[in-house]
Amino acid sequence: MKNLIILIAVLFLCDIAYCQIDIGGKIKNKAQNKLEQKTDQAIDKGFNKTEEGVNGVLKKKDKDDKKKKNKNNEQSTDTPDINSNTDKPSISQTTDDKPLESYSKYDFIPGDKILFFEDFSQDAIGDFPALWSSNSSGEVKTVSIAQGKWFHLNGENGTYCLQKDIAFPDNYIIEFDIIPDKEYNRGIILTLFQTDPDNMQEVESSLYPGLFGLHITLSAEGWETTGYGYDKDWLEGHAVKNPVIKEKVNHVIIWVQKRRVRIYHLGEKVLDVPTNIYAEGKFNRLRFFGWDRASYPFVTNIKVTTAAPDMRSKLLTEGKLISYGIYFDSGKDVVKPESYGSLNEIANVLKENPSLKIKIIGHTDSDGDDAMNLDLSKRRAVNVKLALVKDFGIDAGRIETDGMGETQPIATNNSAENKAMNRRVEFIKL
Repeated sequence: MKNLIILIAVLFLCDIAYCQIDIGGKIKNKAQNKLEQKTDQAIDKGFNKTEEGVNGVLKKKDKDDKKKKNKNNEQSTDTPDINSNTDKPSISQTTDDKPLESYSKYDFIPGDKILFFEDFSQDAIGDFPALWSSNSSGEVKTVSIAQGKWFHLNGENGTYCLQKDIAFPDNYIIEFDIIPDKEYNRGIILTLFQTDPDNMQEVESSLYPGLFGLHITLSAEGWETTGYGYDKDWLEGHAVKNPVIKEKVNHVIIWVQKRRVRIYHLGEKVLDVPTNIYAEGKFNRLRFFGWDRASYPFVTNIKVTTAAPDMRSKLLTEGKLISYGIYFDSGKDVVKPESYGSLNEIANVLKENPSLKIKIIGHTDSDGDDAMNLDLSKRRAVNVKLALVKDFGIDAGRIETDGMGETQPIATNNSAENKAMNRRVEFIKL
């Protein structure tokens, strides 16, 4: 009876708490806040006492609520058995439940060389990032909707130039995350260009910098590309499919293959222009350009890699393939759908060579706890295997897995770029 009285009191207090909703959207006064705080404390105390008195009913409900929350936010700590060959876990899902196969148009394959990586981890919050220069303002910040540090391009009509040469090859991939603000319409321009050795500037603020270049405009209405050269006509591309979404994290991927430019976003190839760049251009710099744009986006995780490695040769002849094309969120083991191109190519090699067996080995950088990194690397390797089995029909008996954590770096963990090199998945021929 005592427990029943307590339970009724708890439910009554819950009703009081629900009545505290601010229907008009106004800020609550101090008295209301204090009442809510006391009510919350009473509810917590009531639940603690009642849990023991109703044979675990509320405890079970709490556990069910946690499971539901984990399902909604993809935060579950459940991990597959690393020694199991089962393909039961549905691991090829993202936070918005898009399956791997829905990204089948992601046909790009990042290569085995990282040419540049920037996540602003070396910069202090509130500072202008060390590797960049500008004719306007900007600072490194954190945001409420995503992890890591972000470069806020918050200057009026600002130009933000990377102060480092990148030897762009004929075939490469550029990726970055961008959060457009609510005023974002015409958007920001990513410019790749070839510097003019006779007119070098720390901040290339002209509309068409260098000798040759490519503008990529990311607007809230679509995509525009403009290849240019001195005394030459523009080479233009336009698309309206899957534009960047305001106040959301957008992962944009650009594949440049000689003169051809392809852009991928939200599970699809959104633009493909076969002759978008002048052949004479040899790009070596990039910048973000806000000319005539009244918007102030955030950017991070800017990565440039080589593209389209010969996976067959690497696996069959050399016996080892290093991949930066298997994607995971930071600290998680779920294989992201953007990995489709790399996984599909590896699956094709295995299908064409039925006797081939491989070992998948996960590697991390040195950030975080050693034991946790080791466990994460093992779980990631298992989930790569499960993706090959579940989504591409590869026999589980042909694949072994392991993880080395941070114990086998291929670069010193002293910069964001080197850490990105160490975060990799290796495929070893057995």
